[in-house]
Amino acid sequence: MRLLSTPYRLYRVLAIAEVVTWTLLLAGMFLKYVLQSTELLVRIGGGLHGFTFIAYVVVTVLVAVDQQWRAKDLLLGIGSAVIPYLTVPFERSALRRGLLGDHWRLRKEQPASAPQHVAAVALRHPIAAGLIAVVGVSVVFTVLLSLGPPTEWFA
Repeated sequence: MRLLSTPYRLYRVLAIAEVVTWTLLLAGMFLKYVLQSTELLVRIGGGLHGFTFIAYVVVTVLVAVDQQWRAKDLLLGIGSAVIPYLTVPFERSALRRGLLGDHWRLRKEQPASAPQHVAAVALRHPIAAGLIAVVGVSVVFTVLLSLGPPTEWFA
């Protein structure tokens, strides 16, 4: 459970995972569109990136609620996943600005709002919450996958 031991650890892992999956996706796009080679890496990298993107957004919201981020910081955190390689610089900035604590506040403190109550329950029951999060992310990912590539959603 070391991964979940602090908001910083969990957020750092997801920020790095976003960078890795962006790299896979961009490499796949280079192979497919520039070298006109295989699209296999686009499928693999795109799938991994899509799943990781959704997980990163979920973790960003969890950390933001627990650490009492301002709405601006939450939006910047979510937005950092949209631009390739921005999650790690955002994570480093959040750490410097004291947004990533060394403990989960809501594991012990009483929640003051509905979002804090949900986060507190998740943090106090991490295995169940983790399973629910993985299933939820998988459902969202499957629905989005069935819609096809994002470039085709509005065509």
